Amino acid sequence: MKAKIIVHCLVENEGRFIWYAINSVLPYVDQMMVWDMGSTDDTWEIVNSIESDKIGRRQVPVATSPDDLTTVRQQMIEETGKDFTWLMILDGDEIWPESSIETVTNFARENPSYESIVVRTNNLVGDIYHRLPESAGRYNLSGHTGHLALRFMNLKQIGGLCVSRPHGTQGFFDSEDRLVQDRDAKKIKFLDLPYHHATHLPRSLAKIGDLLVPKRKQKLKHEVGEKIRREEIPMIFFIKDHPDIVPNVTSSAPLSFWLKSFVLTPLRRLKRIIIKSPAGY
Repeated sequence: MKAKIIVHCLVENEGRFIWYAINSVLPYVDQMMVWDMGSTDDTWEIVNSIESDKIGRRQVPVATSPDDLTTVRQQMIEETGKDFTWLMILDGDEIWPESSIETVTNFARENPSYESIVVRTNNLVGDIYHRLPESAGRYNLSGHTGHLALRFMNLKQIGGLCVSRPHGTQGFFDSEDRLVQDRDAKKIKFLDLPYHHATHLPRSLAKIGDLLVPKRKQKLKHEVGEKIRREEIPMIFFIKDHPDIVPNVTSSAPLSFWLKSFVLTPLRRLKRIIIKSPAGY
């Protein structure tokens, strides 16, 4: 029997991208826990528009501090069934190309001896067609540096898996209080596969919605990005057969974004050279 995969998806005001995020992953996993922390836009209605027996849905109290997100993520781990081998983390702004999610889930199912899997992220700026340069990535995982994410963890191989620290420096730890990425390097698999991460774009359907989420305002970014290769753009964005409540996010960034970005980009890149900021945010 192949290893089973469960997804944890914790959301708050993710109306622009949540439908695409869930549907980009759903066909390739066994179960998904989608918990909503008091969204004030149409996020919850969009989640409920997706008809699937794989999805377990729950509304939990709104996050009033970064610590609340950690508390809820830990609760999700504690309520995960013992029959699952792999835990996949999916945020409401993470959309996977079909080739990436198919390859990584196949690898996970066929290689249950690994402890975790690290992949690349396309950190979007402006629209779904542009990303920050790889040189802007500050994460150091599995011997690589750049825009990286630890997105799969083996529940059977990592004893006492838990989540700790406030959102922003949050991490997954084992029973000996070691970060998952600091465990045996030979059991961490790096797959050079990207997914779209819309962390620097507006994510709520209502402007005020992004302001209500802890730490989100500081993530919005104006910067001239690199064009993303066509094969790396998730095709789920271009499916027309979706509920009317789901927004179309395929428009290019407006001219005003690019004008502001041309002014700010040199300053941002100079800052990155002079100030070596730590990983995380």
